[in-house]
Amino acid sequence: MNNKYKTKSQMVLYFLKGSVIFFVISMICSVLVTFFELVSPKFVQYTVDFLLVDAADSSVPSYIDHVINMLGGRDYLRVHLYLMALVVAGCAIATALFRYLFKLFNSIAAEKFTRRMRDTLFEHIIRLPFAWHSENHTGDIIQRCTSDVDTIKNFVSEQMINLFRITVRIAVAMYFMLGISGYLTIFSAVFIPIIVLYSCLFHRRISKGFEKADSEEGRLSATAQENLTGVRVVRAFGREAYEKERFETQNYHYTNLWIDLIRTLSAFWASNDLISGLQVMLVTIIGAVLCVQNSITVGEYIAFVSLNAMLTWPVRALGRIISEMSKAGVSIDRLRYIMNSEEEKDSENAVEPPMNRDIVFDNVSYKYGNGTEDVLSNVSFRIKAGTTFGVLGGTGSGKSTLMYLMDKLYDLPASKGDADIAVGHVVTGDAAKAECHGGVGDAETAENSGRITIGDVDIKDIRRSYLRRNIGLVLQEPFLFSGTLSENIAITQSDASFKEVRDAAKIADLDEAIRNFNKGYETYVGERGVTLSGGQKQRTAIAQMLMGKPPIMIFDDSLSAVDTRTDARIRKALSETTVGTTVILISHRITTLMHADTILVLDKGKVAEIGSHDELVANNGIYKRIYDIQKQGI
Repeated sequence: MNNKYKTKSQMVLYFLKGSVIFFVISMICSVLVTFFELVSPKFVQYTVDFLLVDAADSSVPSYIDHVINMLGGRDYLRVHLYLMALVVAGCAIATALFRYLFKLFNSIAAEKFTRRMRDTLFEHIIRLPFAWHSENHTGDIIQRCTSDVDTIKNFVSEQMINLFRITVRIAVAMYFMLGISGYLTIFSAVFIPIIVLYSCLFHRRISKGFEKADSEEGRLSATAQENLTGVRVVRAFGREAYEKERFETQNYHYTNLWIDLIRTLSAFWASNDLISGLQVMLVTIIGAVLCVQNSITVGEYIAFVSLNAMLTWPVRALGRIISEMSKAGVSIDRLRYIMNSEEEKDSENAVEPPMNRDIVFDNVSYKYGNGTEDVLSNVSFRIKAGTTFGVLGGTGSGKSTLMYLMDKLYDLPASKGDADIAVGHVVTGDAAKAECHGGVGDAETAENSGRITIGDVDIKDIRRSYLRRNIGLVLQEPFLFSGTLSENIAITQSDASFKEVRDAAKIADLDEAIRNFNKGYETYVGERGVTLSGGQKQRTAIAQMLMGKPPIMIFDDSLSAVDTRTDARIRKALSETTVGTTVILISHRITTLMHADTILVLDKGKVAEIGSHDELVANNGIYKRIYDIQKQGI
C-alpha cells in the first residue's frame, strides 16, 4: 500500500477535478433558490401588516420598500393588491427557474465526477499486479466499482450539496426570524444542536453496520460472478442445487444485515422526525401566544410560521445527511483500498533490449504469498535463442510459474549472479543438482530468489510493456472477448487485413472450422468464448498470439483440448512459420514435446532432468516412465 490518499477527503477532492465549476454554479443557484423561497413569506408579511392591517409600528426592510415604491407606493398597492400577488408569484417562478438550473448543473457535475472516478479506478485496476488480482475476488472488485461508486456519487452530488443548501437556508431563515422575534427564534433554534449531536452519536454506531453490509454484498457479488462465469461446470456436474443453496445462504446473511440496518435507521429517522415535529408544534403554540399578547403582529406570525416550516426540512435532513455520511465513508474506504494499492512499476532505467536472445533462469526459487512450500526451488537452465524448448511436469510442479515469472506477472527480488548452463545433453540425478541447481540442499534459504535474463539483461530491467509485447502467451484456458471471431483473432493488431487474420487461423488449424460456421469469420463469440468448444478457443488464442509475431512464444498446455492429429498439424505449421522464434512448449503430453530441441523435466518444483527426447528416453528416468505410460495409452 502506498498511502497516496491518506484521508477520505483527499481522494474525493482528487475525483472532483473537472467538475468543481459545475458544482459551484449549482451552489450559486441553490443560494438563489433559498433566497427567493425565504423572501416570499416576507412579502406576505408586509402585505398583511402594511397593506391590509396598517401596522404602523412595523418597519419595512429597504429591499421591500424599494419594491413597493417601484410598484406605485403603499396607497396604490392597497387598491391593486394583485400586484403583490404577482410579486409573490414572481418569487415562485424565480425559485422554479433557479431550482431547474441547480438540478441541471448538479447532475452534470455528478456525472463528470462519477466518470472520472470510474475511469481512474479502471485504469488503476488494470495496472495492478497479477498477484493483487489473485488475492481479490472479481465480484467484490466489481461491486466496489459500481455500488460503492454510486454511493459516493449520491453523497457528493446530493447530501454534500444539501448540506450546503441547509447551511445557507438555516442562516438566511435565522436572519429573517431574528428580525421578527429573537425570543421565538431561540425556541426554534434550540432543537438544531440536539439533532446534530444525536445524529453524530448515531453516525458512530451505524458505520460498522454499513461496513459489514458492504463486505457481505461483495461476497454475494463474487458468488454470483463465479457461478455465471462457470455456468458450464455447474451444469456439467449437476451442482445447481448446491450453488443455489450457497447463494441463498449468503443472500440470507446479506438481507438480515440490511434488515437490522433499516430497523436502526427507521428508529433514527422516526425519532428525528419526532424532534422536528416537537419544534414545529412548540414554535406554533408560542408564536400564537405572542401574537395574542400583541408581542408580534399577525403578519409577523404568519411569516415566522412559514419560515419555521421552511426550516423544518433542513433540520430533519441534517440528521439524515449525517447518517448517510456513515455509508459513504465506508464506500470511500473500500475504494481507497484499491487506489492505495501499488501499481506495477518499471525500474528507473528500464531498457528495451533485443529479445531474440538466450533466456537464462539462474537459481530461481519462488513461493506464492499464501503458500508454505516453494513452487520452484533453485531452478536453473538456459534456452537457446531460436530453438524449441519443452517443459514437462505433473500438476503443481511449477510449469506455469516459470511462465508467470518470465512475463513478470510475478516478480523476483533483485539479485546478482550469472548462469552457465549446459544445453543439449541429458542431466539427471547429482549432475542435475550440480549443473541445473535443482537440488534440495538450500531450498529453504532460497525463497523468492534468483534471476531471469534475456541476452544477459535481467528482466527486472526490461520495460514491462515492451517485454509483454515480445512474449506471446497462450494459456490452457484462454479468455476471449465478446465480439466476432475476426475481432478476437486481430485483437493485438486492430489494423490487420483479413488475409493476415485468415493466415493466422490457418496456422492454428482453425480456418476450416470457421468457414463451416454460418457467418464464417463474422461469427459472434459469446462472453468468454462460451459459444466455442475448448479446442476452438485454444486455437483462436494461438491465432491471436501469431498475429503479434513475437520473438518468444509460450504455449502453456494450450493444445490440451485438441486431439493428437490436430496437435501434430498445428505443431508442424508452427515449425514452418516460426523459424528463428524461441518457442516454449509447456505440456503434460509427450507427443507435444518430443520434437523440441531441449526438454526440461520438473518434479515438485525442482529440475529432475534436461536434454533431448532421445537422451531422456535413453536415461530411463521420470521422462521415460511417463513416455512409456502414454505410449501404451494407459
